[in-house]
Formats: sequence, C-alpha cells, structure tokens
Amino acid sequence: MRAPRTPRRRRAVRAVLATLAALVVVAAGLGGLVVWQNTYELREEAVTVRQAGRTLDGVLALPRRGKGPFPLVVFVHGDGPVDATHDTFYRPMWEAFARAGYASLSWNKPGVHGSPGDWLDQSMDDRADEAVDAIAWARKRTDIDGGRIGLWGASQAGWVLPKIAAKDPGIRFAIAVSPAVNWHRQGRYNLLAELRRDGASDAEVATALRRRDTGLALLGRGASYEEYVRAVGDPKGMTAARWRFVSKNHTADATADLPALRGTPVLLVLAGHDVNVDTADTEAAYRRLLPGRALHVAHYPDATHGLVKHAVEDSPLRLTLTALCAPRSLFAAGFLADQRHFLASVATEGAERRPPHPPRHRPSPPSEPDRPRPLAAAGPHLDSPT
Repeated sequence: MRAPRTPRRRRAVRAVLATLAALVVVAAGLGGLVVWQNTYELREEAVTVRQAGRTLDGVLALPRRGKGPFPLVVFVHGDGPVDATHDTFYRPMWEAFARAGYASLSWNKPGVHGSPGDWLDQSMDDRADEAVDAIAWARKRTDIDGGRIGLWGASQAGWVLPKIAAKDPGIRFAIAVSPAVNWHRQGRYNLLAELRRDGASDAEVATALRRRDTGLALLGRGASYEEYVRAVGDPKGMTAARWRFVSKNHTADATADLPALRGTPVLLVLAGHDVNVDTADTEAAYRRLLPGRALHVAHYPDATHGLVKHAVEDSPLRLTLTALCAPRSLFAAGFLADQRHFLASVATEGAERRPPHPPRHRPSPPSEPDRPRPLAAAGPHLDSPT
C-alpha cells in the first residue's frame, strides 16, 4: 500500500515542476532571441553565376523593398575555404548595405560546399578573373545597376581588389578591410606579432625566422613540397596543397595594381589589434599610391583583424554567445554604420567629379605617407607565407 503524500513532498514536487517550466520558458525565449537576432532586413536569393565557362554558387542579397535596379557590392573573400555568407559573418554587413539601397553578391570559393574546383589552385589573378566574370554576370540582371558596381574585400583580398579594378575600369568604389600589400613583409610581420603575443623567447624568435628564411629560399627556386619537408622537418600545418598555393602567390604585391583605383572612392578600414597585417605599412602604401580626396581611412583601435571587438574575440565563450545572440554586436563600434554612410555618399556621377564624404567614425587626418603607427597584437590567423 502506497504511503500518502505529505504536504512537504507535494511542495517539493511543485517546486521541481515550476523550475522545469521556468527552464522551458527561458529556453524558448533564448531560442526566439537567437532567431530574431539572426533575421535580417533583406532578401536573399541563391544564385548560380555562369559566365565565361565558369560556374559559381552564390548569394545575392537585395534590399527588402523595391525592384531596383540596385547598385551592387561584390564581396571578395580573404584567405581560407570561405562560403558565400562566411558562416553568416557577412549578413550584418549585407543588411547595413541594403539599408543604404545596395545589393550584395558573394559566392562560395571553389571546392567549398560542393562548388567546382579548389581554391588552393588559384592565383590572385585567378581570383580577380573570377570576380570580373561575376560582375559581368551581374550587369546582365535587370535588378542590378551595372553602372554602380563596387567591391568589398578583406585581408588577402587586398591583393585581389586592385587587380579587379585594373581589369574592369567600371568599378565605382572599393571598401578594403585590413588589406595586405606585400606578401613577404606581411608574412614577417604576422610571424613576429604572433611570437610577441605568445611570449616567445629571443631564441624561439631566431629559430622561427631561420625557418621562415629557409622556406622563402625554397619558394624562390620553385622547390617541391617534399623538399620543404626535408628541409624544415615538421611542416606545422603546411600541407602539400597549401605549399602549392603559397608557391603561386608568395610574390604578391598590391603596389603594382593599386594605381588602378586612383580617383575611385576607397574606404580603407584598419584595426588597432591586428597581428596579421601591418596597418602602418598598408596605410602608407595606400596614401602614397592613392593620393587625393577619394581615399578615406578609418581606424578602429579596439578591433581585431576581422574588425571584431577585441574583448569579444579574446573570449571564446563571449565570441560564441555574441555570434548567436547579437551578431551585429560582434563588430567594432561604428564599423557597420560607417560603411553604410560611405556607400550612401558615393556619387553616381563618378569619384573624380564628386568624391564622397569620409566616414564618421575615427577618420584619419592627412599624414606623411611613411609615419609609423603603434599597433597592439591580437586577432585571427590570416595567411602567412611559410
């Protein structure tokens, strides 16, 4: 015979049930928050770009209202196997651009999500040709204003954006986020910055530099991957495919092609906590090669290489929670708004006749081209030549 429940037991059961109900409500609320925060004010269309024998799988993000034709921002990825949305990282920018009346076009790198090819087989010229073909495809669409197409690119794209402009004189603007200029200088800066960040000893720094010099000497004479492994021992993440990619691109230097952007509105975006790219070197090169009012430089002292807030990126838990629950808050203060204002101010009649207003967040005053700027170190890993 079962013993009757006492008042104390009934209260305990009710407390447990109430706690479970509260947890269900909280979970449902958090789920709703995540969905709401990851819903963007734009229209996304999956597209297949077929042009000049090339097939690209991508996304065209359009303003929520209107039929166009809309001006277009073409996204050029940085290093790595990046998909069209960059794991949703691009969507807050697409939304900001849509609010300025712009569409955005992005695509999977070759070999990503089933796209044909392999991005590790590409040179920087190959990447530029790919973008030029995508732009030609976009100009055929009735919802795109073919006379108002520009570029957005980050990091490794610093070697690609100027090549696109050299190949397509119809490019009307460019946003360059943490762009690299010279592969060898960038690689050395990246290596030393990471060693400093990690507290390496002088002996460890000397060893790393000797290893790098060995790798560069091998690249210079076209050595095979097997020769590289024999020379350095542990390849430390350098695969045969990656060695092939580096062999094709280690002489990259944007200075030859940057003059193609003269007179074109360019927003150069630089971060204060960039261990991947020497922002002082980049700014000096851009100011030297793109003189005049069309170049605008915006500094974000608290940002990392990817323009994520340093304090957020420095904490894996905070980074994950922010990406899930408040993705627009990942970025440095003003980054999204400044790009939107830049795009809104780009004059339709051309950069030389009517340059746009500079961004409102921390614009850089005119300076001598080679004046160094102090940098702090932290940020995601980009592309090191060896």
